[in-house]
Parts: sequence; C-alpha cells; structure tokens
Amino acid sequence: MMQIVQEIVAACKLPAMHAQRVAGGDINEAYLLYNSTQRYFLKINDAQLYPGMFAAEADGLNALRSNSHFCVPQVIQTGIVQTTQYLLLEWIERTTPDEHYWENMGKQLAAMHAQPQPTAGWKTNNYIGSIPQSNKETQSWTGFYAEQRLLPLINRLLQAGKFTNREMQYAEAVCLRMSSLFPNEPHALLHGDLWSGNHFPNERGLPALIDPAVYCGHREMDIGMTCLFGGFYQRFYEAYQYHYPLETLWQQRLQLTQLYPLLVHAVLFGGNYVQQSAAILARFGG
Repeated sequence: MMQIVQEIVAACKLPAMHAQRVAGGDINEAYLLYNSTQRYFLKINDAQLYPGMFAAEADGLNALRSNSHFCVPQVIQTGIVQTTQYLLLEWIERTTPDEHYWENMGKQLAAMHAQPQPTAGWKTNNYIGSIPQSNKETQSWTGFYAEQRLLPLINRLLQAGKFTNREMQYAEAVCLRMSSLFPNEPHALLHGDLWSGNHFPNERGLPALIDPAVYCGHREMDIGMTCLFGGFYQRFYEAYQYHYPLETLWQQRLQLTQLYPLLVHAVLFGGNYVQQSAAILARFGG
C-alpha cells in the first residue's frame, strides 16, 4: 500500500514525503504525510467500491468552509490513481479545547444554520459512512426526509429480513404525518454527520469539523445527531439556543431526527440499531 501512497504523492506534485498511518475510519486508510516543512492528511479507499466518495466529501468540506466560521481542512487535491481514490487535505493539529470551545461550537453552528437555503437536498449525491446518500433537490423538507432518507433504508432493512411489514406500515404512517411533526423553518446547510467523532479542537483550541455528509434540510437533524454516540456538552446547547433558539418541543422530535442515522447504522451493523429504529417508527407511526 505504501507504493500507491508514493504514487499519489507524485500525482499531487508534492516533494518527497514520509507517510505514517493514522486513524481514518472504517472504510479508509489514512496517513500523515510529512517532511521537514510540510504536513498533509491523506485518506484513500477503493474507487470501485465507493465511486465519487472523496470528490463528494471535498465538495462538502468546501461548502462548510465557505458558509461557516468553523475551522475546516482545506482541500488540496482529490483524484484516482489506478483503482485507488484519494483525498489530500491540510493537516490540522489536534490539541486540547479552549475554555469556550463548546460555546463557540454552539454559536458557530447556529450561525451556519441561520443562513436560509433555497431547497432541501444538495447539488450532488454523496455518502454517509459507506452508504450512498441521495440528495435530489426539492422544496419540501418533509417530502425529502421521507423519500430520500427514511424509505430507502427502511426498504433495505425489509428486503434483508431485519424489518417486517409492520415496520413498513409504521414507516408509511410516519411519512404521511411528517408535515405535522416538523415545524416549518427555512432550509439550513447541514454538516450531516455531526457526532462527537467529527469535530475536535484545532491548534488554537477552536472547533474543527471533518467528515461531512452535507445537504440542506431541517436544522434539527444536526442537533439530533449531536445527541447520539456520546453527545455534546450542555454549554453547546445553551449557546446554540441563545443565538438561534429552536422551536418549542424540539426535544420531543429528537428521536425522529435520529431515526435516519440509526437506520444507517442498522443497515451497516444490524444488532440493537434495528430495535432502536423499529421502536422510533412504532412511537411516531403506531
């Protein structure tokens, strides 16, 4: 694999680089590329298994950089060498958070969400984890969430025998009720996968965002994700609420916003994620 890394270094017209393996997720290999004066983050995977993944991720990173005050790694280059696709990024050093890290996180996310977007969806499709994410643009958030987020994954689980017709009936009922479940708000630019593993303090102790699954939609989707898989500090929610208060009863909608990422995990990993997803469908569709 180091041979392909050196070929990518050459394709990016970089000087000679050392390569050190670093954490990069479940489906990627990741490297710190460095010499005496430069450092980059490189991740690679199989272009045939995940076509267009890194081009889409680069697009999402650029969108976050252009529409927020978060630290977001600069995209240096993306491409394919042989059958390996790669994404070369600015290296951002991880340090300890400053004393206002969570307040800054909440304020900056509120500011990004407060910029109204014309449609739900996105200009291109992309991925969440290893699952392709359809982003056909539409005026209706609830229609988008039903047709392009929930139903495709629910159908996959039904076909795999992990869901039954009962879950499908609940899902259809949820989709019919969707417009009455979400408050009507302008579409917002979303990170799309904002769990605790996709942010960290940069060299100044300020929030940096990585690994987006960008689209435009209801801002409570990002909020719901922050409450999964570890959660965020209370100071984050207080700051967000101060700068862009959520509509009433948002806590009661949390599970509805979390249904999509839980379905993603149910498809990928099965297990308890299937039961959690089924319970949410029963709650909102039963």
